[in-house]
Amino acid sequence: MPDAVPAAATTATIALEVNGRVHRLTVRHHWSLLDVLREQLDLTGAKRGCDRGECGACTVLLASRPVYSCQVLALQVGHRPVVTVEGLGESNILDPVQQAFLDNDGAQCGYCTPGFVMSARALLDDNPHPSDDEIRQALAGNLCRCNAYGRIIQSMRAMRDAAR
Repeated sequence: MPDAVPAAATTATIALEVNGRVHRLTVRHHWSLLDVLREQLDLTGAKRGCDRGECGACTVLLASRPVYSCQVLALQVGHRPVVTVEGLGESNILDPVQQAFLDNDGAQCGYCTPGFVMSARALLDDNPHPSDDEIRQALAGNLCRCNAYGRIIQSMRAMRDAAR
């Protein structure tokens, strides 16, 4: 029987900046960013949906761009900052996107909401006055099993209209 691979050969220590705070973590080479966020940092806003990069439930911002955290290895993040839904807003004050989802009943069951919120935040950071087509395009990578798309689009329109 071959000797077991030493743990040092399958792990690495990384510095990961999440929501403005740097964490020094030992991670396995195959762990995704989603694994680390949920299991090591106890940030459970990003959800494990399909684990294939198809549903968007695990969307976070990596260097201000929306990514599926299930498809990014923790070792790939490097020095790029990560923002999760828990990192939006301030203590006891929701981010305006979160508030718009709340005000317009864009959450429904809530499982997909963090991913939609993060995609919406990225869009509005780049373009505070998106057209309906730009909203749909930015949210196209996120799936809602409750079929709350109308409410989600309305939430985004409310954000857009409030910014004018």
